[in-house]
Amino acid sequence: MARALLVQWYRQIPRPRTRESFHSWFKNHKKAIEQFQNQVTSRYQECTLQRLLANGDVVARDAAAFCLGILGTWDSNPHLAAALKDPDASIRQMAGEAMWSLWFRSHEPRHCLELRRIVRLRDRRKVLEGLNALIVDAPDFAEAWNQRAIVHFKAKRFEEAIRDCEKTLQLNPWHFGAQAGMAQAYMHMRKHSAALRAFRAAHRINPHMDGIVSTIRLLEKALDEGSSTE
Repeated sequence: MARALLVQWYRQIPRPRTRESFHSWFKNHKKAIEQFQNQVTSRYQECTLQRLLANGDVVARDAAAFCLGILGTWDSNPHLAAALKDPDASIRQMAGEAMWSLWFRSHEPRHCLELRRIVRLRDRRKVLEGLNALIVDAPDFAEAWNQRAIVHFKAKRFEEAIRDCEKTLQLNPWHFGAQAGMAQAYMHMRKHSAALRAFRAAHRINPHMDGIVSTIRLLEKALDEGSSTE
């Protein structure tokens, strides 16, 4: 029964078109998704969705990952992280998208709204100023630290980016984006041993990130180290 209704409602949402991004699909079908959200919240608890994500069939796992992305609390972070290793590629992708969604709304609503406002700004200086202020106001908001790390990275302030990635991971140890971002910063600093350690850590969280296995193997070969990604 738990699976049947969820899958029925999920299948009523139009499917993404070929090469359509998740965010474009979400925007284009916002009303259908809102209806789905209302249906799910009226009948399901978060723990049930977590259970379906771990033990349901392919469609149920996909639906549960999507639900947790729009409805889940911080408690769903490790459950979605486990789904990054699901044998089905579409579920791994959905789990990754769900985690990013969760991270952006994992604090007080006013802080989440402010973060979304800031990252939409086009002036990099204003983005940095806004993130600095937000971090002062919400020092335990992991995604604010990660977004500031991205700003530092783009400005080639790699040491600052690494420090912010480290803080992100202290607050959110499942943040594969921050882990990979730190690895990239070490690469730009030509600190290849540190980069390899960071890439390996990112691989442990999300082993199916684009290019991560080949990057690790190239670094291992350059540093004459044995493979640890098998």
